[in-house]
Amino acid sequence: MPPPADVVKVAIEWPGANAQLIEIDQKRPLASIIREVCDGWSLSGAEQFALRYADGPQLYITEQSRGDIKNGTILRLAISPARAARQLLERIQSHGIDARLEALKELAKLSADPTFAAEFINMEGIGTLARLVESGTHFGEMLAFTLTAFLELMDHSIVSWDLISLSFIKQIAGYVNQPMVDVSILQRSLAILESMVLNSHSLYHRVAQEITVGQLIGHLSNQEIQTYAIALINALFLKAPEDRRQGEYSNPLEQHLTEMASTLAQKHLRSIILNHIVRGNRPIKAEMAHQLYVLQVLTFNLLEERMMTKMDPNDQTQRDVIFELRRIAFDGENDPTGTEKRKALYAKDYKMLGFMNHLNPAMDFTQTPPGMLALDNMLYLAKVHQDTYIRIVLENSSREDKHECPFGRCAIELTRVLCEILQVGELPNEGCNDYHPMFFTHDRAWEEFFCVCIQLLNKTWKEMRATAEDFNKVMQVAREQITRALAMKPSSLDQLKNKLRGLSYSEILRLRQSERMSQDDFQSPPIIELRERIQPEILELIKQQRLNRLCEGSCFRKVGNRRRQEKFWFCRLSLNHKVLHYGDLDESPQGEVPLEMLSDKIPVCDIKSVVTGKDCPHMKEKSALKQNKEVLELAFSVLYDPDETLNFVAPNKYEYCVWTDGLCALLGREMGSDLTRSDLDTLISMEMKLRLLDLENIAIPEAPPPVPKEPSSYNFTYNYS
Repeated sequence: MPPPADVVKVAIEWPGANAQLIEIDQKRPLASIIREVCDGWSLSGAEQFALRYADGPQLYITEQSRGDIKNGTILRLAISPARAARQLLERIQSHGIDARLEALKELAKLSADPTFAAEFINMEGIGTLARLVESGTHFGEMLAFTLTAFLELMDHSIVSWDLISLSFIKQIAGYVNQPMVDVSILQRSLAILESMVLNSHSLYHRVAQEITVGQLIGHLSNQEIQTYAIALINALFLKAPEDRRQGEYSNPLEQHLTEMASTLAQKHLRSIILNHIVRGNRPIKAEMAHQLYVLQVLTFNLLEERMMTKMDPNDQTQRDVIFELRRIAFDGENDPTGTEKRKALYAKDYKMLGFMNHLNPAMDFTQTPPGMLALDNMLYLAKVHQDTYIRIVLENSSREDKHECPFGRCAIELTRVLCEILQVGELPNEGCNDYHPMFFTHDRAWEEFFCVCIQLLNKTWKEMRATAEDFNKVMQVAREQITRALAMKPSSLDQLKNKLRGLSYSEILRLRQSERMSQDDFQSPPIIELRERIQPEILELIKQQRLNRLCEGSCFRKVGNRRRQEKFWFCRLSLNHKVLHYGDLDESPQGEVPLEMLSDKIPVCDIKSVVTGKDCPHMKEKSALKQNKEVLELAFSVLYDPDETLNFVAPNKYEYCVWTDGLCALLGREMGSDLTRSDLDTLISMEMKLRLLDLENIAIPEAPPPVPKEPSSYNFTYNYS
């Protein structure tokens, strides 16, 4: 007879004694169980003891977390969190250097435990650590452990970052600014400053006054700390007030980070990132890729103000920019002195420039997006790539066959399309690593990107022999060309040009046709019948593939309050499909993770359901925060008895589909992801084509020749062998 659901069998260890094998009744108070264990080893003062996990993070077990204990778990009897906190607090204030070092080392490890952290903080432990740092008497390992413990304790969000003193901030900033500081101290100092900026508006201003752009840029050449440095740069960039993001300064390396978005500072920052990170001699890891993506997004978001600014038709300065576009394109033509003649000529020129409103082209820039950003792009093209601009305008203005490409209208719409593709104005997505190396290769990457794309658009217009009525079709093709080229991750703008050259209009048509053919769905009754016959076996193949993938397992990242330290966990299905094994890992695995390394497990028979997106408990818990759409789309949870959950955030859409489909297949439910539908259509189409090509399996009855106006209908007999 199986044991009751509320009873778990565990082993409990104590140094120097044989382990106790006991059954824990989850309905009994935890204090009663600890007292029983202490009696088994004749230990007095049971209230001074607690239970911890023997493996993994070795967290303390509380009444709230005891439900996570599984059958076969190995536990350890340990001194209680309150007693441990009191002893460590006394030891870190002792005079013995060795004793203090060992205490800080142990504290750095225990501080990740929320139960211990609460006890230590209640004893004013954070204040004690802060005073140790402020004293400036700790160095080397002792200081590194002190900063680690401080950071771990603060990350539990038990106390506010606003309580941190200015002297503490100055001391931490001093470590960052010193030329010869141990790497571990630099890493933790940068991480602490990042958390200050992200968690406190008032501390942002204090940190920004202590750290300069040049001091942080200097750390980007050190591979061991460059991720921490760019994370702090991004945090300061993200929290900077809008009015501090656009200034020009003569000496950017001496400016404070509140003005780090100035043009000159960005140039130097971009150059260092390109040479030491993007083109560095080490592969870019996931966390660095994310930080580069965040920096890319924040940089493009500087365009949002112009993108959302309408042109004022009565502003003479703004109208002078449009006049400059006309002057550059048509300079040399006689300018009549008469006002009426001048207006008539200008209207003609503006029509040749491709504006919708010939009489007052300023009205073309009143729609947001793209607003004034489109005019900025056009002026950049006209001044920096003047020959290209004049060629595009003149070759279209001189045509009389209705196939002219309206430069103004195209440039405005293209700017809007590029803003959509690069998501200008949107916050960075948590977990996204989609940065483009080419945007770090030029100081004016956005404008240069526009210049490449407007030439592509002009070329595509000619290839399609488009007229004004085809405008939207041309824009759709251009969007597809640009999107496909970006997906290839060109490393430079020249590579982007090469990719776009290979994506001509005829090539887009070929790709579309190929993709359409691979998803072709014939509607004749015999084909529908064949499809229905094939579908079950194809679904079974997909099901087996998904389950095999679950048996191989996948690595998932723990997304916490801070991103600088990657923590991973791994999950895989047993080969007999009866147990889900999972456990924490120190780093992302290279290859298969054996089941012995995964300490936790869930019997498949205990799984009640699989939920996704907003229905996941770990998404509901964060409902107070602005949830990222991409994270929601990658979240899923396994609900199992008794009222427990295992929460996932997949690394990408493919893993999300594979795992949700595989778990549904495991539970005997329908696999409904987009990936399964796509795989099903593709595999069925391939199998149907193979069977239809096997002419020996098709018997075609004799029939009279078809009459052109009334095509005969043939009855096909298929041999589904």
